[in-house]
Amino acid sequence: MTQGLSLITLLLWVTVSGCARYSDLPAGTLQLIGPPVLAREEVSVPAPPHEPPPAREYRVGSGDVLLVSVSGRPEFSVTTPGGAGRVQGSRVDGSGALHLPLLGSVQVEGLTLSEIEQKLTAVLKKYLQEPWVVVEVAEYKSAPLFLLGQFKASGTYYLDRPMTLMQGVALGNGFDTAANLKGARLTRGGRIIPVDLYALLSNGDVGQNIWLKGGDTVYIPDNRNQQVFIFGAVKKPGAVAMPPGGFNLAQAIASAELRDTGYDFRHVRIIRSLSTTRGELMVVDYDRVLRGEALPMQLSEGDIIYVPKSGFGTWNDVIAEILPSLQAVSAILQPFVQIRFLSK
Repeated sequence: MTQGLSLITLLLWVTVSGCARYSDLPAGTLQLIGPPVLAREEVSVPAPPHEPPPAREYRVGSGDVLLVSVSGRPEFSVTTPGGAGRVQGSRVDGSGALHLPLLGSVQVEGLTLSEIEQKLTAVLKKYLQEPWVVVEVAEYKSAPLFLLGQFKASGTYYLDRPMTLMQGVALGNGFDTAANLKGARLTRGGRIIPVDLYALLSNGDVGQNIWLKGGDTVYIPDNRNQQVFIFGAVKKPGAVAMPPGGFNLAQAIASAELRDTGYDFRHVRIIRSLSTTRGELMVVDYDRVLRGEALPMQLSEGDIIYVPKSGFGTWNDVIAEILPSLQAVSAILQPFVQIRFLSK
């Protein structure tokens, strides 16, 4: 057993020998005493504000196609270009107006079907006696929902009624075996919404089941192209691909190549994403690994590693130092990091 542990020490020393040199321990003196984590703090992001359920009656928007029927006036039953050729009905234009025979342009955006019927009836009374008007939606096109990534049926769908996140995800017919649910995210107006899709889909956390809005995007990445990020006192900062068998801290630091001088191994920082809304901030004494006093620390997908250039600073100092680097690779960071550190 002692000889086996000594071999571990030698291998660790060889891994980093091109970066820093430490004396090997004499045979029989090695004692592994646990992980090298000095401090660990779990952090989270605030949940989105609670919103009441939206009204159940559909409100018309730009892009919708409406079928307008007026008793005794077949000219109102027009056709318009649609997704598969032509469809019966009139499309609401970009300004929210419906263009109809006899009436011309009528603003309908934001109105319910019954409100549109009442509005058209009032206008038609100028031309017809006791007009009878019925309005239906021929095509829902104003409230798109984009399901991207590892859905079995990814694509663009349209909200035709109030819909929750779970109901919206169900439109994609589930997800495939390569789905990385811990990295899944809901984006609205260019910002990631702090909801935990993993907790919702895997653990049934109904608190994450918020109401969707038109224009929302649900993205589920795959788990085949995993990587970590390393910054600070290294020659090759940035993303480092994780091999299929996993990756430890020693391998990540070796692949990024330490600077020749000026680094602090005793206070290596790691930002770890646990989900879209939760993460960990860790301070690691990597010096203990090099001395053979602790096992190499296994990394998780999306880990952000910072090797201080000198001295010991606060987490605020660390974030200020690496913020420009995080912004440069923001599109491929875990959603927790984007919400916690990059959202204004």
